[in-house]
Amino acid sequence: MQKLVQGIHQFQTQIFSSHKELFERLDKDQAPETLFITCSDSRISPNLITQTQPGELFILRNVGNLVPPYEHMGGMSAGIEFAVTVLQVKDIIVCGHSNCGAMKALLEPDQLGELPATKAWLAHARKTEQIMWESYGHLHGNELLHATVEENALVQLENLRSHPSVAKAVTAGRLHLHAWVYKIETGEVFAFDPDRGQYTSVTGTDGLAPLDPEHRATDLSI
Repeated sequence: MQKLVQGIHQFQTQIFSSHKELFERLDKDQAPETLFITCSDSRISPNLITQTQPGELFILRNVGNLVPPYEHMGGMSAGIEFAVTVLQVKDIIVCGHSNCGAMKALLEPDQLGELPATKAWLAHARKTEQIMWESYGHLHGNELLHATVEENALVQLENLRSHPSVAKAVTAGRLHLHAWVYKIETGEVFAFDPDRGQYTSVTGTDGLAPLDPEHRATDLSI
């Protein structure tokens, strides 16, 4: 706790003072262009990864970067609705990450014996689980885990489309959906390219292994 208090002191005395105009402007309003949905994992820092300032990302986080379908209305649905309808964001990114504990638990449900709330929450990734067991039986270990992370981001985009505000904005052409995967160990970020059927580096380097189009969770050609 002391480290946090020291951090606040440093922020107030060094950071805030040099960005005073920014924070005064943000006090009046916010106008982020991107809704960034990612995992609660402490190793993920959306603003650090994207080098964005306060006010530039509207961030929603939860275990496994899941998006419950619209019929399961709750905090995530409210945040999505607000971002799309009120803030009118132009992009929604669902960002998974390497070595995700939630995806490990999805593949190894025995880990959830004493975590009933987590087990219930991961039901929103049941389609991901189904895809993995039906289509990726040839993979094991880290390869299986990473493929699960990739597929899960696509499944959650499909769930996003069940939200009326998202569907309306996508149809109108003012909203675009993106699936990203962040590799903690290298700092690389990969985005799913529907034309190539694989994740490719957002900075233009070589992509990851392609996903079989027959096993793809959703059509992202928008």
